[in-house]
Amino acid sequence: MHIIDLRGRRLTTAELLASVPRSQTDVTVAAEAAAALIAEVRERGEAALRDQAQRFDQVTPPRIRIHGDEIAAAVSGLNPAVRDALEEAISRVTAASQAQIPAPSVTTLATGAEVIQRWMPVRRVGLYVPGGKAVYPSSVVMNVVPAQVAGVASVALASPPQKEFGGAIHPTILGAAGLLGVDEVYAMGGAGAIGAFAYGVAELGLDPVQVITGPGNVYVAAAKRLVRGQTGIDSEAGPTEILVIADAAADARLVAYDLISQAEHDELAAAVLVTDSPEFADRVQAELVRLSPLTHHAGRVQIALNGPQSAVVLVDDLEAAVAFSNVYGPEHLEIQTANSGAILDLIENAGAIFLGEFSPVSLGDYLAGSNHVLPTGGQSRFASGLGAYTFLRPQQVIRYTREALRGVHAQVVALSSAEFLPAHGDAVTARFTEG
Repeated sequence: MHIIDLRGRRLTTAELLASVPRSQTDVTVAAEAAAALIAEVRERGEAALRDQAQRFDQVTPPRIRIHGDEIAAAVSGLNPAVRDALEEAISRVTAASQAQIPAPSVTTLATGAEVIQRWMPVRRVGLYVPGGKAVYPSSVVMNVVPAQVAGVASVALASPPQKEFGGAIHPTILGAAGLLGVDEVYAMGGAGAIGAFAYGVAELGLDPVQVITGPGNVYVAAAKRLVRGQTGIDSEAGPTEILVIADAAADARLVAYDLISQAEHDELAAAVLVTDSPEFADRVQAELVRLSPLTHHAGRVQIALNGPQSAVVLVDDLEAAVAFSNVYGPEHLEIQTANSGAILDLIENAGAIFLGEFSPVSLGDYLAGSNHVLPTGGQSRFASGLGAYTFLRPQQVIRYTREALRGVHAQVVALSSAEFLPAHGDAVTARFTEG
């Protein structure tokens, strides 16, 4: 990986942002193509989805909407070890997601004056599970479980048709959906699938959804940006990222393994090491040279590690490492330092944080109990990962008695007069007068 040496300089936030390594992926370049694909689906429905499958997946699915017996067969056909792992993941993600449900509360401001805070789930969601370079049954779990925990009544799932399986969804993805009781599943992918979720496809019985979640390629991200407003989205998930803050006490071999584990996702995946020890950086680089050719996706890994989005960042101290990380806003942040707790206290921006050498990012991808659908591209500076709260809307319920309203009558009138909106005050006064 190339070196970014920030030692001996006191950088402003703007200067740090300018030094952040990023891929050259730009969602806006895919916007025009994504808009055209969405328009096709709105105009031609199922026929457009079939055409797009042939164009992009080189196969026409026998059915866009999957039959229930196919889902049941996929569950029965799951490899027992994979099924066991999925069931354990479901259990753990369920437990962690349940902790994300806020309790309702009542605030009493005066006798008879109450504001009730409640959290209401959306009724219907569309969950996207990518195909592409890998198979992601774990993403089925990460999307479906928090929606179910939140109380979403209607869950639809989409994943691209697979040429290898004659245009069907990958059976492991279908089996994971079946394990979770999802019976509305569609063989459709890319921007067209996002458009189908947002606007519906009548001939498939696909009703529009209120929220769309799930990762995908740049066209999926662009499509989610385009339909925002018609429907809610989680975030515009792009290529995966790992940033490791490590000092000389860390294990260079383990850090290298963790960087490789995320680099194998995609040639555009970002792997960043931030350290105050040049000697440690050299050891990690040597381990990357040794280990990366040995991994199954060696070519993909080496392209990712050598890309502009991956780097070793040298800093003067761990405080500077934290400052860089907070500006970067990583999807996955590992802290492998002698005092990881003290570093954690300084972290503001990250999708998910992994503490210590026995908490690798790959644990979070599958079985930590945390969710792996996380903001990328610096979006963790203002957005969170997927959770039960993604599907909840806070609502305030106002309940006042006559006497409680009388207690603020004069103040309401005073403010409505100051804003030249006298009818606001009149609506209160009318409750205490005749005619």
